[in-house]
Amino acid sequence: MTFDDLRTGQALPELVVPITASAIVAGAIATNDFENVHHDKAAAQATGVPDIFMNILTTNGFVQRFVTDWAGANARIRRIAIRLGAPNFAGDVMKLGGEVAAVDPAARTAEIKVSGRNGIGEHVAATVTIGFAERAR
Repeated sequence: MTFDDLRTGQALPELVVPITASAIVAGAIATNDFENVHHDKAAAQATGVPDIFMNILTTNGFVQRFVTDWAGANARIRRIAIRLGAPNFAGDVMKLGGEVAAVDPAARTAEIKVSGRNGIGEHVAATVTIGFAERAR
């Protein structure tokens, strides 16, 4: 994809992410998050939730992957703003969707709105700003 391919309102193809216990634990370990609610089911249940749940850094990684897989190698992430909602529990599925909310030709950037939903509601709402290098001369 190139900057010139972007259009406001353009939809990104959905990404379906199975939320497995292994993915939750691996994401927590990879981000040095050793809170027991991300790897110990009994400890998570003791806090009143049904199972272990994904941490925000893993969610951030999935949002980045979603946008960069779509935008391609020419795009660079400039900024991400994330708001978490419903937890991603083991055994659920998260569906990421998004659209191009704004395109700034002067800055060669685009703002992408992303939403990730699971079986209990919206897990993540994010705004991702991507930028493209200057045109080849």
